[in-house]
Amino acid sequence: MLIENFKAAELTAAINKFPVQWGRIGEMGLFRDEGVRTTEVRIEERSGSLAVLDGHEWGGDGTVASKEERRIRAVHIPQTVHEDVLLPADVQDLRAFGSDNALETMESVIARRLQRMRAKHDITREWRCMGALKGAVTNQDGSVLVDLWNAFGVSQVSVDFLLGTSTTDIRAKCEQVVDQITDNLGDDVMTGVHALVSKTFWQRFITHPNVEKFYLNWRNAQLLASGGARRGFEFGGIVFEEYRANVAGTPFIAAGEGHAFPIGTTDTFAIYYAPADFNEAVNTIGLPFYAKVKPKEFDRGYMLHTQSNSLPICKRPAALVRLFSSN
Repeated sequence: MLIENFKAAELTAAINKFPVQWGRIGEMGLFRDEGVRTTEVRIEERSGSLAVLDGHEWGGDGTVASKEERRIRAVHIPQTVHEDVLLPADVQDLRAFGSDNALETMESVIARRLQRMRAKHDITREWRCMGALKGAVTNQDGSVLVDLWNAFGVSQVSVDFLLGTSTTDIRAKCEQVVDQITDNLGDDVMTGVHALVSKTFWQRFITHPNVEKFYLNWRNAQLLASGGARRGFEFGGIVFEEYRANVAGTPFIAAGEGHAFPIGTTDTFAIYYAPADFNEAVNTIGLPFYAKVKPKEFDRGYMLHTQSNSLPICKRPAALVRLFSSN
């Protein structure tokens, strides 16, 4: 994509049209995009309960509805800025890619750099979404941006699959996970349970004596049907999928662990976008990405500025389950 107009609105529109590269969680469509006008999101929780109503004599007094409690939880959307500088020396005498005699232009290099910057925002969003599935959105260094367990006043539930014990009833472990998710989904719905797991958990899981024969039969069936094994091996009501994403050697999922969550929900997962701190963006609906390009002094190059102020969250963190094996 060649960008020739350096106005903020056109650049922002262009960077939002770049191909999405943000990974497997993005492909799943789990999180709903939602722009907001503020840098803080307030989530209202209503704790109304269901009950079976007693019958009574005609004309008598009926049951009285219990008071509905409401709680508001506020979470802050972090700002994420990424910048670059393009100098004339970076482009001067540079041959255009794929050409024998044409030279590069500043506009085409700016377009490529913006796309590269957008890709970094994409992988950041994938990282944060994985954090939301773990219950804590963090930076790569581990510093916490939002702790969903504290924000919603619930404790993390972990299920030990005991993959080092050959007699472990893995199906019962899966049922424990599914029950935890189902019981804590509240008034939302789901179409199933999915688990993204690390390479080591995956290898130990599919080779466990109580799982291996089912996995081999499933894999052979997939190879016969389509010529290749598709993602996602379903066992015990959960679709297990190996997830190897990493950035600079830092894995998105710790070795030997996995994270299970509901899929097909309507109001459990969302990514909130706050507006950029540009004059023209104040109190407007936030967009996934923003971009600006500014000439340096005396027109000796350009400064490139991008923002993606995003916060993915799970509104029902009690429906998230950590998987691990202690042996």
